[in-house]
Amino acid sequence: MSSEELQAIELLGRVRYGRLATSMRALPFLSVARHVVIDGHVVLRMHSGFGYHNACDGTVVAYGADNFDTAAQAGENDLWAVQFTGTAEIVHPSADRRELFGDGPARVNGEPFDPAYLRIEPHFVSVHTLDFNASQTTGHTA
Repeated sequence: MSSEELQAIELLGRVRYGRLATSMRALPFLSVARHVVIDGHVVLRMHSGFGYHNACDGTVVAYGADNFDTAAQAGENDLWAVQFTGTAEIVHPSADRRELFGDGPARVNGEPFDPAYLRIEPHFVSVHTLDFNASQTTGHTA
């Protein structure tokens, strides 16, 4: 793995959720998903009731996560975002690997949560950081 891939995986481990992007019936969509990294692959858990996992199976998808919300809550100034682009495949993780995800939601849009799992084989990985200097001024000068 490259240093950027290792950094992206390390950062991904700092947050629990991200967004899956692909298209369904020629229209783009985003879906929230819980992620873990298993054997160098990003594995997602999402609600099967929407059918998004079926639309993604065998196609190229992008999965992104960031610390924008958690950094704001913690008062941190350094922000980052990672994106993994690659082919998605429906998987059926073993019970011990499903435990890595922790508890799922009880309901999604009023329906009982029914998990589906996708594994992404990353082909492209990107890391973007926004570093803020605490001494920067926020005003504009003329």
